[in-house]
Parts: sequence; C-alpha cells; structure tokens
Amino acid sequence: MASKNLRRVGLPVELCSRLAKQHVVTCQEFLTLSSLDLLRMTGRSYEDFPQLMMTISKHCCPKTTTALENKKQHKQQSAFLPTSLASLDNALCGGLACGSVTEVSGPPGCGKTQLCMMLSVLATLPKRMGGLDSPVIYIDTEGAFSSLRLIEIAQRRYSEYFACQKRLLEMTSRVHLYREFSTQHIMDRLQVLEESLVETGAQFVVLDSVASAVRQEFDSRLPFSLVQRSKFLGQQAAFLKYLAEEFCIPILLTNQITVKFNDRPTSTLETTEEPSVEESFVTTALGTTWGHSANTRLVLQFLNTQQRQIRVAKSPVAPNMDFSYTVQSSGIVLDGD
Repeated sequence: MASKNLRRVGLPVELCSRLAKQHVVTCQEFLTLSSLDLLRMTGRSYEDFPQLMMTISKHCCPKTTTALENKKQHKQQSAFLPTSLASLDNALCGGLACGSVTEVSGPPGCGKTQLCMMLSVLATLPKRMGGLDSPVIYIDTEGAFSSLRLIEIAQRRYSEYFACQKRLLEMTSRVHLYREFSTQHIMDRLQVLEESLVETGAQFVVLDSVASAVRQEFDSRLPFSLVQRSKFLGQQAAFLKYLAEEFCIPILLTNQITVKFNDRPTSTLETTEEPSVEESFVTTALGTTWGHSANTRLVLQFLNTQQRQIRVAKSPVAPNMDFSYTVQSSGIVLDGD
C-alpha cells in the first residue's frame, strides 16, 4: 500500500508534479521525508503538513474489510480471466483469479511464453467471448515475445472474430510491450506500473519472466549476492501482489525450474542424463521464499517430444491435477478439449 502513487491519493496535481521533479512519487517516499525536506520540496507552510500526512497515511494504511464486502467487490468486477482451456478452467473454478498472482513455471521450450501470448490475446477480447475487453501490459525480460506469433495465435484461435483486419490491428495496439533486461530496469518499470495501469486501463499484466535477469545477475553461492537477490525478489513480489489486489486484476508470471541434487540446485535443467528420483527432484527456481509468492502455480513439463503436461501445483481452489497438452499454431491445446 505504501507503494501507491501520490497522484492516486487526492493530492493537487501541481503538488504531485513538484514532488515528482524531486523523485518523490509514492506514499512511502513522501512519508519518509523530514519536515525540512517537505518545506523545501513543496513550498507549503508548516501548518499544511499534518493534513497532508493524514491524507496520505489514510490511503497507504491497509483497510479493514469484511468477507461480505470482499465478496461484493469481486462480484462487481470480473472474478476470473478464463484461459479458454476448458478442463483447466473447470479445475481452477473459472480461470486465472482476478486480484491474485499466477505463476507458470517450466523448462525452456515447454510453452510458457506461448501461454502468455495466448492469454494476452484473450484478455483483449469482448467479455461475451470470455475476455476482459481491456489493454494488456506485457513485460518481456528474455526477448521471447513475438508480435508475429501473437497475430498467428489470434487468427488461428479466433479465426472468425479476427477475420476483420481492423480487429486484428486493434488487438495488437492494446498489447503494451516493455522490454526490460536487467533487474534495475525491471524494478524501475514496476515502480511506474501503477501509473501505467491507470493511464492505459489495462486489466491484465504479464511478466515473462521473473527468473531470467535475477539468475544472470545474482550468484546464489555468494552470501551478499543471495541477500541482495532475496531483497529484490521480496520487493518485486510485494509490489505485484499489491497491484493485483489494488486493481483486482490477474497478474501472470513465468519462472524457470531447477533440479536439486541432495539439496544443491544446479544452474539449469539442461542435463544430458535424466536424474534419478532417489537422487534429485525438479522444483521452481528462485528458492523457497519466492515459492510462497504466487497464489496459484502451474507447472509445465515434457512427457515426450510431442506431448507435454500442465500440472496444477498450487491453488487455493483446486487439488493437484495434470492435463496433457500440445503447442499448436493456435497456441496451447489440451488433449480432449
């Protein structure tokens, strides 16, 4: 809540602009300033500060609510973004829950980015077709996003709707793509994401992926690096959860996986031999702390060269379940759907 932008707490536009020039844009940054700093930055009298502090504090303090009020709030808004994968949607009681963070993890080439692009197309569709009828914010940290593939999925999966070229152009213009390849750039993007959601009206956010830059920049074998990594991941998780809850939108993340041998993780999953069950196991990357960050976790894995599997590994509404799927020109397709 302290990460809320000052423009969203009812302060005068002129004051927000003045503070922004001093790099003070969030409630937390404002509340940590001294009285002398506030006098210098705002140009206001000292008598104005108690009211300003009260206004900002009210907006960034967690609000007490009842279960009934929470239910009414979710009833007024879209409760889920359906994945268009019928069996998976049934298991998840509707799809990706609004107001929560969903993580999709898996080895390279299993279809994580394909799923992200497929759901991005879906989010732009009218509500009568299961979409959110809204823009999408897509943060690409691996350079895997392809506008040509996005268009192909749209045309193949919803061929009748996107037979009109105008609708296809409108869909692509509603997917706002940001390419951020370092942890600093990712954090900078997240810091202004709240403002971007307000400006664009986006109701779906994709971060593909959370692991790429982190695993490149931080060496988990070094104690100081591990501390810095944990701090970054904690800030990232807290901010994404805040945005999901504040705007009641689904946020989709992708993550890599790692193989643990005797509790020691290897750097990648790409091994020449299949590790034995007795000696190793596969788990999501970024450690135990990050493992608790997502509300829902879907694990994608290979069954053979053609067939793959989606596993519901963590969900507040669904038991652990497996669904076989293939990646086709129309995106992810479940067997039997």
